[in-house]
Formats: sequence, structure tokens, C-alpha cells
Amino acid sequence: MQKLPTLPLAFLLAFLLSGCIFPGVYKINVQQGNIVTDEELTSLKEGMPRSQVHALLGTPLLINPVDPSREYYTYTFQRSGGEIKEQRIIVYYDGDQFASYEAQLMDDTPAY
Repeated sequence: MQKLPTLPLAFLLAFLLSGCIFPGVYKINVQQGNIVTDEELTSLKEGMPRSQVHALLGTPLLINPVDPSREYYTYTFQRSGGEIKEQRIIVYYDGDQFASYEAQLMDDTPAY
């Protein structure tokens, strides 16, 4: 029986396994959604038309098809595969006029 050369086989095995355990994998920052600041929220005035709110805050991420009196603005940020930070804003309308909002903002917006 013929014996396989062990040195080339060892190099081949090490080369194939190196892709599985490479330690320096680069992970990008991921941000999604609308960046809305506190200054933009405080400039909202009761009675503003919906189109003016959209011009100020941008297009909402989610519009409730069942209840058009609410629009949702969400922003998520994940730095290099770490913890996901999130801010949520719900804008309420009375008809087509701005009524109020609820906001859960981040302490600082990482994208700035």
C-alpha cells in the first residue's frame, strides 16, 4: 500500500480550515430607518398637515393600514455586530392634522 505524503496533506488541511476560523472578520456598522432629532420633534406644531410633518421628519417607516391616524418612525443602529440600539417615534393625527407624538429617543445618535 502506498503512503500519502503527510506534509502537503497537512498544508491542504490547514488551508481549508483557515477560512472557518479566521479571527479578523470585519463587521460593518448597520443603521436603518429615520434619524429624527429632538429639535425636529419640538418643531412639530399641533394642527400641521400630514405633508408638512413628512417634510420635517421624512417618510415614516410604517404606516398602519388599519388605523391611518398613526405613523411609526423607527431607527436602529448596530456597531460592528454589537448591541442593537433603537429609537421609536409614534406620530398621531386627528384626521389629516398633527395631534401629538410619543418618542423613545437614544441619548446620542451614532450616525452624527
